[in-house]
Amino acid sequence: MHYVKGFVVLMMLCFVFSACAQTEKPSHKKPDIESITVSFEHPETKQPFKIVHAFELFQNYTEKVESNPDRSPLDIYREEVIDPVYSACFENGEYINMAETVLNSTTKQLKENQLLSEKIDREATEKSIKEGLFKSSELLPTKNETTVCVFPATDVNANMVTIGAGKITALYNKYYTNEFIRAVIAHEYHHSVATEKRPRSEGTVLDHLIFEGRAVMFEKLVYPDLNFTRIDLDYNKVYWSDVAADLEKHNLIRALEIIRGGNGLPFSYGYSEGYKMVKSYLDLHPNVSIEEWTALSPKEIFEKGKYLENYQ
Repeated sequence: MHYVKGFVVLMMLCFVFSACAQTEKPSHKKPDIESITVSFEHPETKQPFKIVHAFELFQNYTEKVESNPDRSPLDIYREEVIDPVYSACFENGEYINMAETVLNSTTKQLKENQLLSEKIDREATEKSIKEGLFKSSELLPTKNETTVCVFPATDVNANMVTIGAGKITALYNKYYTNEFIRAVIAHEYHHSVATEKRPRSEGTVLDHLIFEGRAVMFEKLVYPDLNFTRIDLDYNKVYWSDVAADLEKHNLIRALEIIRGGNGLPFSYGYSEGYKMVKSYLDLHPNVSIEEWTALSPKEIFEKGKYLENYQ
C-alpha cells in the first residue's frame, strides 16, 4: 500500500514538473539581421522589396552598454546596430552623406533614440511602408530591389532620406503617423528610382530643385489626398530674384538653403519651386509618362517647361 501511495505521489510530481517545463517561457533571443528583416514582392509588378527594422537592434545595444560601462556607447552602437545592417542599408549609397545623423550620433542622442525605439509599433509601421511601396511601384515600377531601413530619430525635423538607388532610411520620430509614412515613402521612392535612372551626383542648384520637385509631384500623384508637402503656387518675383542667379552653380549648401527656406525665403521654398518647374513642363507636355519625365535632365524640364515665362 505504501508502495502504491509512493508511486502515485511520484507520478503527480512528474506531471507537475512536466507541465511546468512545457509552460516555461522560451529563453531570450537577441534580435539579429534575419529576425528584423522582411522580404516581399509586389503581387502584380513582382518588384522585390525589403524592410529592415533596424530600431530593434537597440535592444542589443542597450544590453551591451550596460554590461560594458567603460566602452564608448558610439562604438557599441556601430557594432550592434550599424554593422549588421550596413550592407543592406548604406553600402554603395550614392548619397551616403545623407546618413550622417544615423551613422554618427552623440551619446545623448543614442540614449534618446534607444528609448524611442521601444515605442515604435513594428506591425503598423511595416504595414504603412508596404502600402506606400506598393502604390509607388504601380505608378513607377523597377526591377531592382528597394530596401527601407527603419531607425529611431528623436530629432523631429528628421523623417526619411534616400541613401541611394534602392536604399531608403526612415528616421522614425514621435510625430510619425501612418498617413505621413505612406506619403513620404512615395516621395523617397521616387528619389530612389530617379537615382537609378539618372544619378544626381553633385549637380547644380537647378538639378537639386528639380530632383525634389519631381519627388513632390510623384508623391502627390500617388497620394493626391495626403497634403504633406505643402506647395505655394504663387510666383513671387522678389523671392525668385534672390535665387535665379544661383541656378547654374554647383553649390550643395546653397541648394539646401533654397530647398529648406530661411534667410529671407519661405519655409520649404525650394520644394515649391521644384514642383512648379515640373508642373510647368507637364502642363505643356501632358502625354509624357512618369517614367519618361523621371529620366529627363533637369535642364530639359526647366527649358521645355518655359519656366522663366512665369516670372516675366
